[in-house]
Amino acid sequence: MNLFSLFKSSSKSYQLNNNPFKVDIHSHLLPEIDDGVQSLKESIELIKKFKLLGYTKLITTPHIISDFYPNNREIIIDKLHIVQNALKENHIDILVEAGAEYYVDMTFLELIEEKNIITFMNHYVLFETSYNDKPFILEDVISSLLENGYIPVLAHPERYRYLHQNIEEYKKLKAQGVLFQVNAKSLYNRSKIEYKIALKLIELGLVDFIGSDAHRMKDINKLETFLKSKICKKTINFNYIKNNHSISI
Repeated sequence: MNLFSLFKSSSKSYQLNNNPFKVDIHSHLLPEIDDGVQSLKESIELIKKFKLLGYTKLITTPHIISDFYPNNREIIIDKLHIVQNALKENHIDILVEAGAEYYVDMTFLELIEEKNIITFMNHYVLFETSYNDKPFILEDVISSLLENGYIPVLAHPERYRYLHQNIEEYKKLKAQGVLFQVNAKSLYNRSKIEYKIALKLIELGLVDFIGSDAHRMKDINKLETFLKSKICKKTINFNYIKNNHSISI
């Protein structure tokens, strides 16, 4: 079956030509592996929309959470190959690679010490924590990542409620060597605290990556809104973004 024929009518026919970002480093595009896309059709549909928005490379990052999504390198690579083969068969020219989004727990700390970590850009590691409570092992995780030659990237720092009350806590994390990846979709709803925190991090020049964190098409639609916004231009002006068009990633 030609997958392209299934998706042809579902994507808009225009392309965003002025996207300053060419690489997305945070998404959930591998089917039936976490809370992201649940079919190969959905995966390819989202990837086609990324291409229309001007992206040339996607580093998709399935969750690795020991109690909920016990993914590993083999599971992720097998799913990645399925998606890559579908893209090739249907002549969809975009590079898709895989990293992972690790949840901070003892299993993650053990994987770091074993150097059994799925990275992107050779040494970068995307991780997240509980939204409500600071993990008691957070400093240990950060130290272990750095000591083992990894570069820690905190996914969506604007979402962690335990950091919201004191912007100095963000600065401390940066001083420890943690990079920040803000979600484009957090800059969609002005009434939410995530919007206000994300904007503050941008204005302070603390943001290193902008990511889609795409799970569904609605997330990419929010990404599109961000790419066309004044905040997008402000992000580039105020921060040294590593996944914009001028950076080799």
